[in-house]
Amino acid sequence: MKILNKFLVAVVTFAALAFAATAQATDEAPDALVKRISQEVLEIAKADREIQGGNQKRVLELVESKILPYVDFQRMTALAAARHWREATPEQQKQLTAEFRSLLIYTYSGAISQIKDQKLDFKPFRAAPTDTEVEVRSQVLQARGEPIQLNYRLQKTAAGWKIYDINVLGAWLVETYKGNFAAEIGKSGIDGLIKVLSDKNKRLAEGAAKTSAKTAKSS
Repeated sequence: MKILNKFLVAVVTFAALAFAATAQATDEAPDALVKRISQEVLEIAKADREIQGGNQKRVLELVESKILPYVDFQRMTALAAARHWREATPEQQKQLTAEFRSLLIYTYSGAISQIKDQKLDFKPFRAAPTDTEVEVRSQVLQARGEPIQLNYRLQKTAAGWKIYDINVLGAWLVETYKGNFAAEIGKSGIDGLIKVLSDKNKRLAEGAAKTSAKTAKSS
């Protein structure tokens, strides 16, 4: 779990850099979209003293308004659940997607304040104009250490391009969750997985509230 948690922190930190915008552009090329909005989020995260200070309320607001519109949580959840998704009832699918969404929100929020001096370098984009699924490849440049591989899988929807998977250092997020989901479902079924995610989200919410309270006291 420690390895998975480290992986998730890396994923969400840099996914947050790449998927935020003031308005959704349905006709913008996916690579151009990522390049444009990534710079905006970098600037916000670096300039906002409350974010840099760890104010979780402010970070949650940023995540909700800027990042989430560009993530296809239902597809991501379905892929992570694999064959079990088809076995779940519509209500279970809804609950599982909601809990998975909340988990990623809290993970995003816990990592976004770590943005300091990172820069993004994008690789040449290769896709046909008619493609509805593409991969945008990039790397994160750090002041210290080697560049970090960061790739995105996006799907074109009626609402524009949306991310449904992320690759950091050769590992895809969906594949990482797939193993954990399958193991939990094998022990206690879909409802058991939903409960595990719900319990974790409650703990994360309590932790975020405590962090915000401490930040408010010190400011």
